[in-house]
Amino acid sequence: MRPQNPGVNDQFPVTPGNAKAASHAVVHSHNMTLRSSHRPVLLLVAALFAWSLAAQPAPRVTAPKDFLGFNIGDDYQVANYTQLTAYWKKLASESDRMKLVDIGPTAEGRRHYMAIITSPANLKNLDRYRQISARLAQAEGLSEAQAHDLAREGKAVVWIDGGLHASESVGSQQLMEHVYEMVSRTDPETMRLLNDTIQLCVQANPDGQELIANWYMRGSEDPNGPLRDPKQRSMNSLPRLYNKYIGHDDNRDFYISNMPETTNMNRVMFLEWFPQIVYNHHQTGPAGAVIFMPPFRDPFNYNFDPLVPLGVEMVGTAMHSRLVAEGKGGSAMRSGANYSTWWNGGLRTVTYFHNMIGILTEIIGNPTPMTIPLVAEKQLPQGDWPLPIQPQEWHYRQSIEYEMSNNRAILDLASRYRETFLFNMWRMGMNSIEKGSRDNWTITPKRIAALEAAAAASPAPAGGRGGRGGRGGAAAAEAAPNPDLPPGMTMGGLGARTLPADLYNTVLHDPKLRDPRGYIIPSDQPDFATATEFVNALLKTGITVERATAPFTVNGTSYPAGSYVVKTAQSFRPHIMDMFEPQDHPNDFRYPGGPPIPPYDITGWTLAYQMGVQFDRIRDGFDGPFAKIDGLLPPPPASVTGPASPAGYLVSHQINNSFKLVSWLLKANADVYWIKAGVENLGPGAIWVPYTAGAREQIDKAAKELGVAAHAVATAPKGDALKLKPVRVGLYDSYGGSMPSGWTRWLFEQYDIPFQVVYPQTLDAGDLRSKFDVLVFTDGAIRRGANAFGRGGGGRGGFGAPDPATLPAEYRSHLGRISDETTMPQLKKFVESGGSIVTIGSSTSIAEVFGIPVKNYLMEKGPDGKDRPLSREKFFIPGSLLKVHVDNTNPIAYGLPAELDVFFDSSPVFKLEPTAELKKTAPVAWFDGQEVLDSGWAWGQQYLDGGTAVVETPVGEGKVVLLGPEVNFRDQPHATYKLLFNGLYYGSAKAAALP
Repeated sequence: MRPQNPGVNDQFPVTPGNAKAASHAVVHSHNMTLRSSHRPVLLLVAALFAWSLAAQPAPRVTAPKDFLGFNIGDDYQVANYTQLTAYWKKLASESDRMKLVDIGPTAEGRRHYMAIITSPANLKNLDRYRQISARLAQAEGLSEAQAHDLAREGKAVVWIDGGLHASESVGSQQLMEHVYEMVSRTDPETMRLLNDTIQLCVQANPDGQELIANWYMRGSEDPNGPLRDPKQRSMNSLPRLYNKYIGHDDNRDFYISNMPETTNMNRVMFLEWFPQIVYNHHQTGPAGAVIFMPPFRDPFNYNFDPLVPLGVEMVGTAMHSRLVAEGKGGSAMRSGANYSTWWNGGLRTVTYFHNMIGILTEIIGNPTPMTIPLVAEKQLPQGDWPLPIQPQEWHYRQSIEYEMSNNRAILDLASRYRETFLFNMWRMGMNSIEKGSRDNWTITPKRIAALEAAAAASPAPAGGRGGRGGRGGAAAAEAAPNPDLPPGMTMGGLGARTLPADLYNTVLHDPKLRDPRGYIIPSDQPDFATATEFVNALLKTGITVERATAPFTVNGTSYPAGSYVVKTAQSFRPHIMDMFEPQDHPNDFRYPGGPPIPPYDITGWTLAYQMGVQFDRIRDGFDGPFAKIDGLLPPPPASVTGPASPAGYLVSHQINNSFKLVSWLLKANADVYWIKAGVENLGPGAIWVPYTAGAREQIDKAAKELGVAAHAVATAPKGDALKLKPVRVGLYDSYGGSMPSGWTRWLFEQYDIPFQVVYPQTLDAGDLRSKFDVLVFTDGAIRRGANAFGRGGGGRGGFGAPDPATLPAEYRSHLGRISDETTMPQLKKFVESGGSIVTIGSSTSIAEVFGIPVKNYLMEKGPDGKDRPLSREKFFIPGSLLKVHVDNTNPIAYGLPAELDVFFDSSPVFKLEPTAELKKTAPVAWFDGQEVLDSGWAWGQQYLDGGTAVVETPVGEGKVVLLGPEVNFRDQPHATYKLLFNGLYYGSAKAAALP
């Protein structure tokens, strides 16, 4: 590619760090179109332009030390978010290169700021440049010539963030230093970067920065508390999660946008500014190195445009090159870490599905000096770590300086290739529109397997394998040698196995399997309110969604007015496909027959599946009475039908929001029942509410605000029922915070389910039955034995507990742990006296303590004849969606379909013992069949056949529910929320006869 706007002598930018390297560099002009007779004139113009930039007086802006009392990167010093905002406001008042923008609230109620950095001239035309970036990104109706014109006019938009994972404090601090440098420096490179780019500088987790900085500096959350001795300062033992609810998982929220910070940032990226490059700063680097940077390892996701991974390689290479040129060693790539571009959902990764170049770096660094250890293999240069670094004491400022180089490397490339990045944004968007407007096929490993199978079954020879050691089929053996190829070579290359070409059209491009042109979400599905939440997730990420203004028909199927339509002929088509279609992760092993390579994150997440959304794929072009949706949608209002003076109301258990209604009704002292027998069109567990004026008020409110329809009936139903009561819910958490518990806390708040967070000391104190009706233990809360069930836990949150004497008083009651000796007897007493316990994931291992007749289903006989867990070489399912069968006549499964997808991440699978029926231990959901994978990667999935996923059982007078799958994982699988919610009420419900 040809660079744009290179300044004189800055095709290789000279900085204090790379001046020596630059003095030996031979700079070649990339502009091969210049005629030699014009070169002196152009060089003179460029020199005058560079002189004019450099000649500007230094802006008078406040330096960090003058404002904060220390330099950014000084040992033992970290600025909190209060300081960051005050400093940014100060700089914005002093500089004409900066605009401070409030992009929304945070979870704790702070204001979320973005600093826009560019030249004064650009700031005056900011709206125009934003419009250009948006127009190119959306691509629709824009010709190639028009795209080139806009690319020439526009400025490269680059997102630079920091602090998303707050304890990775280099990110937030480098962001402050970067903003200061960009508003204060006047060197030619800085002036060029300001002229050619618009920088969106975003603190990604304001609440977290406030927490960790205050904790590090003062050992408390009080920003005015006494400072700790520098040698006592530490990031360890944070008292709670550094995002109010979800901690580290704040980087796992970006396609569903549950959290306000995520919503703020997605709006900026996908609805307002559409940056071409998104740089997401993280920690920590590989052992023996300083920093991991792209390129990433395979696999990359099959939905996004190939220009995305190529762009990532280009930007990553520029970053490594700059560090090496400046003598900054210790950068690693690809095999240096397990990061890939497969997964959607992180701040960096969601951008790939929006035609943006997402960059992740993971650097070492801490305000307390640390040491780079000697790692033998990191001392041998190779392609993935080109310049080793010697073991040494490492200071905070060194990390800041590396990050300044990385920021500038990206901005330098964006400046030089400004037009190319802008134009490629249009090109990728137009590629998506074109794919969505014609027949197209997304090739995945399953399609390649089908191709290979078809070739093997073909009566004609497949063409053979050429090259060394190749077997060579009949067709290859009979084919005449090609004089243009070396001996042993085929047209497919050395060792390539060629297949009959007609299979390309009949199998790989099977007309029945072409990509959809769009999706229709019917408005008459049982839980349309949840489908609307799914649509809001799409809208928050810049997807165009339409709504039918009248009934319509497509391919002979009739759809009601109000149905949602998502067409794939739009620029962010990769994201649409990723939200509706199953992921097909390749089998990824270290070597044939060896252990699997764990993915960076989960492998299957199809959001429409997780949320239980009913939709139709439309594989041909279609249209209808559709209107574009602007803004987010409230739940579609429902109606209350039937007589005006009824005996009561029937409500479907299939609607998730019905649980919010139940909460409202119980709070209003209304009677609420679950009807055991099926009610026509409502199924088992239909909700019955006898008429009272107070009940009617809540039902009317739920119809209007929640989309929960109610059916008034003149006569009360008859038969067996369960009468619900208000439940006192205890949700377990621990010192430092558990992310699964935090997600559950957020979920309960969304559904108005009252609860109290419970810590180990409360459990150990006993007398639980007087305080609670049900206790909830999320994944990771209880871990009992590596071979008990599934992966044995992993709460993915929290830190080690400190000495209580060093803690502020408000956190001392959070200390402790669940123990067999103290906690378990109290939990058993709680259940046996009538309480309920709902367990998720690893916490189902409590079954052993309570004598519940279940065992680990995923076992085999070892050579010694003893049972042992299946090895990873045989069974490995990392974060995928699996199909289970459901007994929806069991109250735990009321409202569920007979079959649904569950989120499975090395989750527990149960084998019911012969005494299970005698003890009334019942399977609620189970695996049936050899192939249960719906989305992701499931190596050895056949071992699940016949295993039980969900169990409920009485224990004494109480109930225990074992939910093997993570039914509210990151609060995405709305389709399985009912298993948790039903579990809250079931144990306390009393049998009743209606009327």
